[in-house]
Amino acid sequence: MVAMAPAASRLRAEALPRRALASYLLLLRLYPVLTKAATSAILSAFSNFLAQMIEKKRKKDNSQNLDVTGPLRYAIYGFFFTGPVSHFFYLFMESWIPSEVPLAGVKRLLLDRLLFAPAFLLLFFLVMNFLEGKDVSTFAAKTRSSFWRALLMNWKVWTPLQFININYVPLQIFQTLIFR
Repeated sequence: MVAMAPAASRLRAEALPRRALASYLLLLRLYPVLTKAATSAILSAFSNFLAQMIEKKRKKDNSQNLDVTGPLRYAIYGFFFTGPVSHFFYLFMESWIPSEVPLAGVKRLLLDRLLFAPAFLLLFFLVMNFLEGKDVSTFAAKTRSSFWRALLMNWKVWTPLQFININYVPLQIFQTLIFR
């Protein structure tokens, strides 16, 4: 058996991330909505899994039990809603408020934060309520008790990031980095 030279194995290891990124960018060009939907599904499921792990650690819960339906629900939401809806919203925003418009970045940020974020959060509450098999009264109660607090947190956390994305990240790259 021939051992691979250390330099050659290092080159292959360094080339792998570049090849993976190139493949991902090609998929984005060929199948933008499907690629964003799949990416969003994976990231959403993973984030729910991490949130469960963090919560278990915070509560010092040593059990091995995790809610496997949580990541599944988040994957469904990411695939059918976050990826596609965000894709089309950012295209709409680009065409409705072109870069040449004075203060385009500020106007886009206001559109995103004041119209899209509340509507998208309400959609999240509605879809998750449905995926959890709960009724309309549960949705209404959850919305009354949590919507404003969640929206305020969304504005605090995402507004600075959205400002950077909208003003400094080119649209073709921005569309690949849709994290909500």
